[in-house]
Amino acid sequence: MRKYTFTTSIQKEGKWYVAQCVELGVASQGKTLIEARKNLKEAVELYLEDTPVRELPKNPIIGKLDIVHV
Repeated sequence: MRKYTFTTSIQKEGKWYVAQCVELGVASQGKTLIEARKNLKEAVELYLEDTPVRELPKNPIIGKLDIVHV
């Protein structure tokens, strides 16, 4: 058994909250923040069942991108 910590992003889009695991590109949604996070956890667990450990990202670089839009 291994423990993983991933970065998540949750945004409201219309009536739904869209949750994404940044490192894996796995996404899910829910009508509430709690539901979106729970659904994302389930989606990531399913993803990990089918992905060999050697293919998981190591040491991802997470940062910000600043853009000035005119």
